[in-house]
Amino acid sequence: MSTMTEGQLRTELAACYRLFDWLNWTELIFNHITVRLPGQSERKPEYLINQFGLHYAEVTPENLVRIDIDGDTPDGSSAEVNRAGFVIHSAIHRARADAHCIMHVHTTAGCAVSCKEEGLRHDNFYSAMLYGDVGYHDYEGVTTNVDEQPRLVTSLGRCNHLILRNHGLLVVGPDIPTAFNRLWTMQRACEIQLAADGGRGPNREIPDHILKTVPETRVAGRGEVNRLIFDTMLRRAGIS
Repeated sequence: MSTMTEGQLRTELAACYRLFDWLNWTELIFNHITVRLPGQSERKPEYLINQFGLHYAEVTPENLVRIDIDGDTPDGSSAEVNRAGFVIHSAIHRARADAHCIMHVHTTAGCAVSCKEEGLRHDNFYSAMLYGDVGYHDYEGVTTNVDEQPRLVTSLGRCNHLILRNHGLLVVGPDIPTAFNRLWTMQRACEIQLAADGGRGPNREIPDHILKTVPETRVAGRGEVNRLIFDTMLRRAGIS
């Protein structure tokens, strides 16, 4: 759980949006990264989300929107929030008290793997780290119907990674750096799977008894390492 203030979270979340832009993990004015605000009721948490109509490169601490899981803006802001972003993120923030940060993207590699019947195979260095921690949610069209929320939550379960079939990728984490490392790892796993499938010959499986040892050192298990990774990437992208 983050101990940061709202101001600190605004600064870090805005920086994360710009990092996604630098990594080319953007989709016009769509997709979202949200972070839960501290000191909120478990029954009606509030979180920060990007204002609809802005590119990730335009997100600043000041124009992030404070919203609750019912879609209300406690500070009276009239800024618009994308409907699909509200439906997905409010459902998970409500259901998972440990999901302080939620990231959802439509990267090319992530969307491509989400379209494959077998989904993400656990046969490369990065996907092996996700063994036993990836859920799947069937496509129901653009996610604008609140009736889908219970099914979305059930699909995620206690996993930290979710493949939205025919759609994209989603991760949750206790803070922004942890969620970022989880998403980076899943994105790399998808990229490598696609590259491996394009090579000659069959892919080599990783034995189950090896995969089952991976959770002992699962990705994003150490908060201090996640912080080092996130801060390093911000410096690399020239984001202060």
